[in-house]
Amino acid sequence: MAAAAALGGLGLGLLRARLRLAAAAAATSAALCRTGHRTPPLRGGVAAAAALPSAGRSYGSQAKEEEELRVRYLDDEHKGIVVLGLNRSHAKNALSKNLVKMISKAVDALKSDKKVRTVVFRSEVPGIFCAGADLKERAKMHSSEVSSFVSRARATINELANLPVPTIAAIDGTALGGGLELALACDIRVAASSAKMGLVETKLAIIPGAGGTQRLPRTIGVSLAKELIFSARIVDGEEAKSIGLISHVVEQNEAGDAAYRRALALAREFLPQGPVAMRVAKLAINQGMEVDLVTGLAIEEACYAQTIPTKDRIEGLLAFKEKRPPRYKGE
Repeated sequence: MAAAAALGGLGLGLLRARLRLAAAAAATSAALCRTGHRTPPLRGGVAAAAALPSAGRSYGSQAKEEEELRVRYLDDEHKGIVVLGLNRSHAKNALSKNLVKMISKAVDALKSDKKVRTVVFRSEVPGIFCAGADLKERAKMHSSEVSSFVSRARATINELANLPVPTIAAIDGTALGGGLELALACDIRVAASSAKMGLVETKLAIIPGAGGTQRLPRTIGVSLAKELIFSARIVDGEEAKSIGLISHVVEQNEAGDAAYRRALALAREFLPQGPVAMRVAKLAINQGMEVDLVTGLAIEEACYAQTIPTKDRIEGLLAFKEKRPPRYKGE
């Protein structure tokens, strides 16, 4: 009887594992279809490496200015990098209904643009990244409007997190509440040592509503995230680096854009890599972190399979053989 029960338990375990794998494969296939790639049979392997670009100092760009959000497509050696700049100086870049709408519109356009290789999120206002929600606007809202706004803000931040290309937050000033939640939605965060960061706008608003209670623990650990949220503590760039909240900390310069310049340098390191490989690598990491290792490996296998039939993979192998920089086209 005990043996039969054990066998039954083993069979149930295998069935559950198969169901997890099937669900993971289906989710990965759906996500890959959204990026415009078909899902061939699962295979394994490692993508070809690409050469690094030459150094350069040009920051020239063709700017498209919006009232509260600037969207810039950089050129020359920074071609492929898009900068989203918060530009609401009179309100310390606080997230109003209009600004959230504009961010959502910009992100929606970027996610289907195959020429975009990396997105840098920054502030155009010296000394501030984002002060969080616009509490003056919120005070005039009906309670039903507040719920709707927070849902819209959360959805917009999720859209930013789900962009298929790498995203970098350049934090050159204070990032509070929704401002830090915006930064947490980016893949990588760079901050000036003087920058101040915390998940609350005021000590009366201790419950982040746009994903902070979920993304912060996944970034710095559950216990420390609880401590920061419960205490409403604000940390500077140095402490943020020590607890893993940011990846890089830099001394602020006279122009007040040291984090932005470091973010640009980091983004340039991504440019020579295969666009398709970069997209599926991000997808594999994001989905894999939410499941067990076996399912995560199946997701990785499905994602790698997307690179096999692409022209980019063939170009990467050819460039490696000919000892030259690859000329990727994102296909």
